[in-house]
Amino acid sequence: MRSVGIEEELLLVDADSGEPRAVSGAVLASAGEDEELEKELQREQVETGTRPRTQMVDLAVEVRRWRGAASQRARAAGAEVAALATSPVEAHPSLSPDERYRRMAREYGLTVQEQLTCGCHVHVGVESDEEGVAVLDRIRPWLYPLLAMSANSPFWQGTDSGYASYRGRVWGRWPSAGPVEVFGSAERYHEQVGSMIGTGALLDEGMIYFDARLSRSYPTVEVRVADVCLDVHDTVVIAALVRGLVETAARAWRAGEPPSPVGVGLLRLAAWRASRSGLAGDLVHPVTFKPAPAEAVVGALVDHVAPALSDTGDLTLVREGVEELFRRGNGADVQRAVLEETGDLGDVVKEAVRRTLA
Repeated sequence: MRSVGIEEELLLVDADSGEPRAVSGAVLASAGEDEELEKELQREQVETGTRPRTQMVDLAVEVRRWRGAASQRARAAGAEVAALATSPVEAHPSLSPDERYRRMAREYGLTVQEQLTCGCHVHVGVESDEEGVAVLDRIRPWLYPLLAMSANSPFWQGTDSGYASYRGRVWGRWPSAGPVEVFGSAERYHEQVGSMIGTGALLDEGMIYFDARLSRSYPTVEVRVADVCLDVHDTVVIAALVRGLVETAARAWRAGEPPSPVGVGLLRLAAWRASRSGLAGDLVHPVTFKPAPAEAVVGALVDHVAPALSDTGDLTLVREGVEELFRRGNGADVQRAVLEETGDLGDVVKEAVRRTLA
């Protein structure tokens, strides 16, 4: 059974106003040696990371554990943690003290200055780079239902963006972000990455911000398309689906089934539609590339990976999780509902803090 790990980026916020707090230095300084907390681009955020797990119940325990550890350290620094992909209230990010980040600020200007977004990165083990690239080639059309499910960033600088995942639009400002072509082989993948770095438009390999890529640090495929989710259960459902996609794609590769030849242009449109609509409208169907209701598109994703989910014992968890997601709504739906009820974006953040640790 393939191992799965999750990295989550979390906002550090003021408990009363909901404003982002630049206290990551204090949070990280107080963390124990066994606590998987790391700095991020801005001082108003922190990253957590689980250990590799094969059972989703264990992964859920890990995610809750690290959210709790981050919360404990944030409270000691006078703040709270919130699993929000963008700040609902107005934010003025401050760069983390790191020479690489300073180089990025000099090179990319406002893209860095305004970049305060939090994603969820799912790592799934693969046997080789060759298998990993075969997986990347075959999961491309199926990534954007995951974005719609996880969408948790409707507000930007105190205003409703009109998007369910505005993070997806902000993140897309990076020169390498977004969908990619079919590579065909690990050799071709690494050649392309080398050529991109060779243009001088990217500082290093760490700026390969594809929606899914080979990890630089682990023998994994890293799927980076999702917003950080408000609810841990949604995070685990996303992780189970990603593992299902990886296993389904690897089986197709071994069986000699070619990847979809769909071009990057259509994939960009699918990504835009998922960011815009979330689960509240039509999405682009990963097979037909025609508009279809979100429930039908997510259902097609579950059906696509159902054999793999069944083999790992995750099919019931995913089906029940998807049903709950459509009943309750994703993070964007929850945030907008709180604002409609209270009229206060600070209350949106307070509810997010509560749900982050639920």
